[in-house]
Amino acid sequence: MELSRVSPLLSRLVAAPRLLLRRRFTQNSTLFLLHNSNNKSKVILLLKHKQSKALATKAAAETRTRTNMVKAIRVYEHGDPEVLKWEDVEIGEPGEGEIRVRNKAIGLNFIDVYYRKGVYKPAKMPFTPGMEAVGEVVTVGPGLTGRTVGDIVAYAGGAMGSYAEEQILPANKVVPVPSSIDPVIAASIMLKGMTAQFLLRRCFKVEPGHTVLIQAAAGGVGSLLCQWANALGATVIGTVSTKEKAAQAKDDGCHHVILYKEEDFVARVNEITSGNGVDVVYDSVGKDSLQGSLACLKLRGYMVSFGQSSGTPDPVPLSALAPKSLFLTRPSLMQYTVTRDELLETAGEVFTSIASGILKVRVNHTYPLSQAAQAHTDLESRKTSGSVVLIP
Repeated sequence: MELSRVSPLLSRLVAAPRLLLRRRFTQNSTLFLLHNSNNKSKVILLLKHKQSKALATKAAAETRTRTNMVKAIRVYEHGDPEVLKWEDVEIGEPGEGEIRVRNKAIGLNFIDVYYRKGVYKPAKMPFTPGMEAVGEVVTVGPGLTGRTVGDIVAYAGGAMGSYAEEQILPANKVVPVPSSIDPVIAASIMLKGMTAQFLLRRCFKVEPGHTVLIQAAAGGVGSLLCQWANALGATVIGTVSTKEKAAQAKDDGCHHVILYKEEDFVARVNEITSGNGVDVVYDSVGKDSLQGSLACLKLRGYMVSFGQSSGTPDPVPLSALAPKSLFLTRPSLMQYTVTRDELLETAGEVFTSIASGILKVRVNHTYPLSQAAQAHTDLESRKTSGSVVLIP
């Protein structure tokens, strides 16, 4: 029998459950015996020793290749959601300081859209998008301590590539997920929750008595900002596009909700604050809202621009900040979780806030990972609210 025909058969048998392939040697040949769970044997091949060795080598290679192939989303060119391609990719084994993780749930974020469109540039093309996921450790790199097979871990904001069934990750960039938190919940909140944490606790430290304006208050990060800012004692003003989203924002702790399609949010904020303005604006919308957000600030107010869902904002001349001595920042999570201690502290506070009930996580939409293009379409058209999760 030709090796090219035998090898695929042998590879499948090696991987089959409850079947055991054994070899029994004679003087000149090798008998391949197939054993089942009843310990009964059946001769399936009789090959010369030379053929047997070649066959075993080829089958082993094919088996290794198969186990290193996983499904993933790949992007070969920037553009609309249709550039997200579902295909087989090869994944290697973890090296020193690395782990291999089988993803259970993957968070969808607007930063994924920015990379897909080319607003942000990936390190190389083609690339696999995705900045957060939760999964199970299936392999640990040589010499690594502190992580074991079977651990449930999460990561966000580090190496891109979570839109995959499995991936290789630096062990120092993942955090353990408490057993009390479902992987889907954890995946939906890692990037958004840690973003909310550094925005509210470090970028501008919200305290009782502050008044804050949150643009896109019903979005993934916006929803968490509303809840957390309310718990910190701030007066929360939020903008939304629909009455349904207004109801959610109200439930999330917004004291004042503005339907920006029906009323001028700048005028409404001025009315709510009796002309004083707000202490800080958290703006993830960008082009359509930035100038208005600046106009809502009080003297020495903080403009925190952390996204651009409507497009890149027009440049802001420094002279525009002078009349009210305003502060303007464009922060990124990666610069607030540089060290391992910063990462653990940020993630730990998010998990604690979930456990204490400060944060209610809404996973309003789930999609199969293979349908990532549809998920992107719905996110960009503002058909989603709360968090969106992709399931491998």
